Amino acid sequence: MSAEEVPEVPAGEGVDRSDGEGEAARRLEGWEQPYTFEPDATAASIAAAHPDLEPGTETGERVTIAGRLMLRRVQGKLAFGTLADRTGRIQLFAPAATTPDFEGFGELHLGDWIGVSGEVMTTRRGELSVRVDEWVLLAPARRPFPDKWHGISDQDMRFRQRYVDLWVTDEARRTFALRSQVLSLTRRFMEDRGYVEVETPVFHPIPGGALAAPFTTHHNALDVDLFLRIAPELYLKRLVVGGFDKVFEVARVFRNEGISTRHNPEFTMLEAYEAYGDYHVHMALTEELVAHLAEELTGSTTVTYDGRDVDLSVPWRRASLAELTSEQVGEPISVHTPLERLRELCDLHGVPWKDSYGPGKLLLELYEKTTEHTLWDPTFVVDYPAEVSPLSRRHRDDPELVERFEAIVVGRELCNGFSELTDPDDQRERFEDQAAQKAAGDEEAMAVDRDYLRALEYGLPPTVGLGMGVDRLVMLLSDTQTIRDVVLFPTLRPEQSGSPEEPSSPEPPGSDGG
Repeated sequence: MSAEEVPEVPAGEGVDRSDGEGEAARRLEGWEQPYTFEPDATAASIAAAHPDLEPGTETGERVTIAGRLMLRRVQGKLAFGTLADRTGRIQLFAPAATTPDFEGFGELHLGDWIGVSGEVMTTRRGELSVRVDEWVLLAPARRPFPDKWHGISDQDMRFRQRYVDLWVTDEARRTFALRSQVLSLTRRFMEDRGYVEVETPVFHPIPGGALAAPFTTHHNALDVDLFLRIAPELYLKRLVVGGFDKVFEVARVFRNEGISTRHNPEFTMLEAYEAYGDYHVHMALTEELVAHLAEELTGSTTVTYDGRDVDLSVPWRRASLAELTSEQVGEPISVHTPLERLRELCDLHGVPWKDSYGPGKLLLELYEKTTEHTLWDPTFVVDYPAEVSPLSRRHRDDPELVERFEAIVVGRELCNGFSELTDPDDQRERFEDQAAQKAAGDEEAMAVDRDYLRALEYGLPPTVGLGMGVDRLVMLLSDTQTIRDVVLFPTLRPEQSGSPEEPSSPEPPGSDGG
């Protein structure tokens, strides 16, 4: 039969389901899985090589492709299928007269892995296809496979069975392809600016580098407790002491905190440190990187998030934490505002506080409750209280503040950075203050890292650092509302029949990426 006589397959038809273990055993009787298969083309490469074929064209070009069968329909002596691979989808055209084991091809199930060799052609209606001259079953789908058109309606199933979701949810495949590009482009951006990528330990003898509760494990041979890193910061700054004046790490980090649409207990951060600079240097680096990624991946520095435009072009607004919070509470406040007035404002705005909170902590709590979520357009919130910034250098104009910034976009923290504290005596005092808070019950407070203090005593030059949440960056660029949609295998409750969706947890204060 010629291509001119081929009837077209209506889109969306061909839903198939397994009839159970007995039927599966029958159809696989005598089948042996091949050890190898060697495709020489993909769906995308075939489409790129033949963009404008006329309907009913037989090219004479033979290709070998492999993937999953996502749609299949038999019409008398003709069968049609849609083969999906990592690059896209292409139609299969299988006439009974020339297709080996035509009956077996017609009994394939949705989700079966198959390999096909045949001629590239177009149907009478112009559908680019591969004629099935040879085919082989590479792996059967022994469970019912969702079809492309209906997908997976159960969100929990999508996250638990990502290996299925990636085949039937086009948005998921696009999001994770974009995530890969974000990481690749980020590495190139950093390397082009002279940064060296390094790897630092995941097991830490002392948790540090951020205010967060760690995960604890035990090393049997050394008989010591170790902590999964909550940040690579202190090790990266050790490397600056060691002469690596520009370093970065794309680091998997772990924080024993709540799960929400913006938080997963393990997540990915970009951390970077540069000698001889201050926090202005890394504010410029941050806005340039994000604008560059938006331009490269979306074609514009203006992206859409949750139905609203976000202009990521350089420069971003810069405003102090005190200034922004004052705008929201309706009166000028700062770390120098009397403690009682700050407590009154916290009560007025429903912000819980403790007797141990000083003016800096009260000001931060007010900011996080009243202000952060209102900052839609990219904003660098600068000049944080020293009380809540144990690793930041004191501000050159006000010792009660530090030279710290957070980049807020669409009401969410994207990154945290600061001029680094280089004075070992000042750092020791702040570590000891954190240790006192930990002893008083604050499990997110830091411990005294004596080896890091020793490193500082060898001399840390003026240095700036930042930590950026890669997951949140991907969420922004892919217009994704939950972190679970940008993490391939998010942390979930143990699977139970009828288990409810995990509840959201409040935003952990000071969290910078997960």
